[in-house]
Formats: sequence, C-alpha cells, structure tokens
Amino acid sequence: MSMALVRNRGDGETFQYYRTTNEQVVGTGETNGAASVMRASMHRGDAPPLHTHSREDESWVVLSGRVRFWVGSTSLAECDVRDAEAGAYIFGPRFVPHTFQPLTSTAEVLIINNPGAVEGYFRSVGAADGRHDADHVDLLARYGVSLLDDPPPPQDG
Repeated sequence: MSMALVRNRGDGETFQYYRTTNEQVVGTGETNGAASVMRASMHRGDAPPLHTHSREDESWVVLSGRVRFWVGSTSLAECDVRDAEAGAYIFGPRFVPHTFQPLTSTAEVLIINNPGAVEGYFRSVGAADGRHDADHVDLLARYGVSLLDDPPPPQDG
C-alpha cells in the first residue's frame, strides 16, 4: 500500500486566519509531524509582521497573483525585497527574518512548514477584520516565532 497523499484543491478543511482563508492541504497528523501545508487565499495588504521561526523552515509557492517578500534583516528597511510571480518558489530557512504581502488584489499561496509544528498557531487565531499579531506574542513564542518589526505598509502592485 502506498503512503502517498493526493489532495486536490478544495479537499482540505478550510479555516480563517485573520482575513485569510486557509485550506489545510496536509496536516502534521498526516505526515507524522514532518510537514504542514496550507493554501492561503490572501488580500492586498495582508502581511504578518517581520518575524523568525526557530523550529521550522518555511517555503512558499505563489499559485496566483504577485507577492512581495522581505528577507534577511531584523528591520524591514534593511531587508532584501523580492517580488514573486505566479509559479515562483521561495525558501525561508529557520532563524532568517521574513515577511510577505500580496501586491495584487488577491493572491493564492501554498505555505509549507517543515516540520509542521506551527500549524496549531494558525488554527488558534481565528477570523478578524485586521491583523492583531502583537496580541498573540505569548502564543507565538510557544511555537518558536519571534516578532521583529511591524508588517510592511500596503504596497502597490
């Protein structure tokens, strides 16, 4: 019997994380903790604060739209800034500061965490009209995530 998993768009459970609708493509329970993959449907202006992960590497695949990434410094002003088009793959190793934001009105991004320990954080926050990451600093710390700077201001695409 194969241990491979095939999950088509729309087959995973959906949940809200702030204004973003996430589909759990694969969860840690299905990978023995090795990975968590979410399909995020984001809006222009949605962006986490600049942050680091101490427990997992993070990758993104831009499925639609354009997304700007800030990487590599504890300050947004000093980060490398790169724009990613549909089809782009981005890798963010643990401990490397990063954030990202859609430049188009909407963007769809696969978010891949290896291992998948941070999955519980995304599920626990729930829906909100705007981001309130600073309200969750203690919860973020339990998942090995540290906030370093504010989110980037909304960008024009």
